[in-house]
Amino acid sequence: MSGRVYLVGAGPGDPGLMTMKGMRLLREADAVVYDALANPELLGSCRPDALLIDAGKRGGDHTMTQDRTNAKLVELAAAGMTVVRLKGGDPFMFGRGAEEAEALRAEGIEVHAVPGISSAIAAPELAGIPPTHRDHAPLVTFITGHEKEGGGRIDWRRLADGHGTLVILMGMGNAAVIAAELAAAGMAPETPAAVIVDGSLPTQRTERTTLADLAETIAVKGLKAPGVIVIGSTASVRDIIGDML
Repeated sequence: MSGRVYLVGAGPGDPGLMTMKGMRLLREADAVVYDALANPELLGSCRPDALLIDAGKRGGDHTMTQDRTNAKLVELAAAGMTVVRLKGGDPFMFGRGAEEAEALRAEGIEVHAVPGISSAIAAPELAGIPPTHRDHAPLVTFITGHEKEGGGRIDWRRLADGHGTLVILMGMGNAAVIAAELAAAGMAPETPAAVIVDGSLPTQRTERTTLADLAETIAVKGLKAPGVIVIGSTASVRDIIGDML
């Protein structure tokens, strides 16, 4: 009899920010296929006999390719297991959960999504940076800073005006290009910006900067991925309210 797969968002890092539903499923699962960005402390809640499979991607070093991950999920569910696919943040926010759901549906596997808190919201908020603010930005744009191979679909110059707060995930290594493109399109060099690393964890660190100094701040301060970049006037709100951890 075929099993089922739950695409579970593990939240931004703090285990306390995982949903109650996600935690219940994690405790009940026969198998857990987990990502690098899911806090490893969560695995301590799994059944002692649960099968734990590392499918993490760490700076280009892939424990499993996406195709192998898809195939493994199909294999486990076809064997009758209840499977939790534990993904950092939210499974569909730059988490490739939709690709996994498509692969499972194609094989007739029952699959469900359990939303999680994305670091795109949590990291800025806990750093005292609201993605939207009535006095600053009525909208927010979420962007990946690392497109799939052969990408080039993000027109950074078009994002320089009219897209509200820019919240960029996976953009630490591409910060110089991003800042240069936005500046070339007319975004003011003094536009407030911020970089948040280890969002929601006790080691969370935030550096306030400007568009012009974004890449230099990352380099000089030794900021390492994973991190969230915020560009826009809402970043200046941190100067007033400070950390919200």
